[in-house]
Amino acid sequence: MLSFLCFLIFLIPVCFFSNCWWLVCSLLFSVSFVYFFSFPYFFCWSNLGSFFGCDLISYGLILLTLWICVLMVLASESIFRSDYFPGFFIFVVVVLTIMLYCTFSTVGLLSFYIFFESSLIPTLFLILGWGYQPERVQAGIYLLFYTLLASLPLLVGVLFVYNSSGSLCLYLLCGNGFLGSGLFYVCMVFAFLVKMPMFMVHLWLPKAHVEAPVSGSMILAGVLLKLGGYGLLRVFPVLFKFSFGYGYIWVALSLVGGLFVSLVCMRQTDLKSLIAYSSVAHMSMVIGGIMTLSYWGVCSSFALMVGHGLCSSGLFCLSNISYERFGSRSLLVSKGLINLMPSMTMWWFLLSACNMAAPPSLNLLGEIGLLSSLVSWSWCLMLILVLLSFFSAAYTLYLYSYSQHGSVYSGLYSCSLGYVREFLLLFLHWLPLNLVILSVDITVFWV
Repeated sequence: MLSFLCFLIFLIPVCFFSNCWWLVCSLLFSVSFVYFFSFPYFFCWSNLGSFFGCDLISYGLILLTLWICVLMVLASESIFRSDYFPGFFIFVVVVLTIMLYCTFSTVGLLSFYIFFESSLIPTLFLILGWGYQPERVQAGIYLLFYTLLASLPLLVGVLFVYNSSGSLCLYLLCGNGFLGSGLFYVCMVFAFLVKMPMFMVHLWLPKAHVEAPVSGSMILAGVLLKLGGYGLLRVFPVLFKFSFGYGYIWVALSLVGGLFVSLVCMRQTDLKSLIAYSSVAHMSMVIGGIMTLSYWGVCSSFALMVGHGLCSSGLFCLSNISYERFGSRSLLVSKGLINLMPSMTMWWFLLSACNMAAPPSLNLLGEIGLLSSLVSWSWCLMLILVLLSFFSAAYTLYLYSYSQHGSVYSGLYSCSLGYVREFLLLFLHWLPLNLVILSVDITVFWV
C-alpha cells in the first residue's frame, strides 16, 4: 500500500513541469493498471501495516478513485488550452488523489476522520479556483459548512470509541457492538448521511455541482459521495446493535426522499442540476440497502456505488461537452444535439441507459440486489421502490430526449463534432461500467 502512496507523492513535483499534462495522465494510468493487477485475493484485510491496509471494499473504491482522477485530467483540456494555472490544477488533483487514497486505505478511525475531512480542502480549491460563476463562493460555503458541522459529532464519537475500547483499529473493532447509546449512534452515522447525501441534508450537492468545473463534478459524483457509504460500512460493526433498532428511520427517510428528489428531477432545466439530483435519488437506494444490514443490501450497495460513480461522472462529461459548444447548460438552449453531433448522441444514449440501470451495466446488478434486499426487509416498501424505479427511468428519458431532439438553437453557428480525446474519455467511463458485471463474484459475492 505504501509503494502506491509513494508513487502518488512522487507526482507532486512532476505537476510543475512544463507541458506535464500528458505525462501526469500517463503516470496515473500506469499506477491504475498496476493497482488493478494487485487485487487482494483474500476477502479480509491484507497488506496490513501500522497505518494502511486493504480489503475488497477499499480495493474497489481506491481503483475507482485512481480511474476517475485520470479522467478528470483528461476532461480538463480547456484549462491547459487556455493556460489557466494548469500546473496548480494538476497539483490540486494529485493532492486530492492522495487524500482519497489514504482515506480508503487507512485502518485507524482517527486517521480515517482526518483524511475524510482533508479531502474537502482540494475539492474546495477546485470549485473556488476553476468554477464558472461568482456564485461558486456560496456553493463552497454550503459544501464546507454542511460537511464540517455534521462531522464534528463524528470526532466526538471516534474519541468515545477509543475511550471505551482502547483501540481505533477498524479490524479490531468488528466485534464491539456493545458501544455507546442512541446519541452516540446518531453522532457516528449523521456525518456520513450528509456526505452521501440523504434527502433534507442534500442542498449543498446541486449548488456544488452547478458551480464546479467538470473535474470537480466528476470527483464529487464519482468518489466523494462514496465516502459516506464507505464510512457507514466501516462503522457499522461497532454500531450493529443500535442499527437494528434505528435503521428503519433512515430507510424510510432515504427512500421517500429519493422519490421526492426524482420528482424534482422532472422539473429541472439545467443539465448539471438534473444529473446532481439524480445522484441524490440513486444514493437514497444505497442508504436504504446499507441500513437493512442484510447480505444482499450491503453487497449491492457497494456494486451500485461503483457503478454510479462511473455513470454519473460520464454524464457530467457529456454535459460539459455540450456546454463548451453552446455556452449554456439549459435544456432550452442545448437541444437538438442529434443534428449537430450525431456521434456524441450514441454516448448520450449508452450512458443514459446505464443511468436507468439497463443491462449489462453494473447499475442493473446493484439495483436488482437492492430491490430484493429492501423488499425482503419490508414488503411495505414495494410501492415506493416501484415508483422510484419508474421515475428514475422517466427523468433519464427526459434528459436524453430534451437534449438530443428538437430544433437547434439559432444562435449557434458551427462547432466541432467531437474530438478523439472526448470519445476516449467517454469510452473509458463506459467500458469498465459494462465489463465489471462479468466479475459478479468480486462486485457482489464478497461478504
